[in-house]
Amino acid sequence: MDEFAERWGNAWNAHDPAQVLELLTDDIVYDDVREFLDHGWRAFPDLTFELIAGPHVASDGPRAAYWWKATATHQAPLDPPGIPATGKHIEFDGVDIHEYRDGKVAKLRIIVNMNDIAMQLGLLPAPGSTAEKVMVGMQKLRSRLTRS
Repeated sequence: MDEFAERWGNAWNAHDPAQVLELLTDDIVYDDVREFLDHGWRAFPDLTFELIAGPHVASDGPRAAYWWKATATHQAPLDPPGIPATGKHIEFDGVDIHEYRDGKVAKLRIIVNMNDIAMQLGLLPAPGSTAEKVMVGMQKLRSRLTRS
């Protein structure tokens, strides 16, 4: 498991979709793998991952979880959905949950706090800020208008 974890991390940090895809089964449960990799690495060409903890191996099946930290700079458009480069450096952590078959990942779940990433990129206002209060006020107004 430790050897696989090292190969997994190296594949993601190489920014080479072929290396990541090599570690996935052909029928992996994961949407838009190739497109997701290409778009993410294009928008964040310096994206790197560091393992914080794991692998935490399940005792009842071929599964493991990894806690990791990522750093990146938003240097090109994130498309989709079409967010222009902000030039902002971001740091976030997340968890991967892998289910294995034949020495490859057959099911992959990636858990991250997308609100935190959006705030760091300036796409969402910081908690407690004037911009957040305006945004909440607009949502309350919209809610009232649509109930009428």
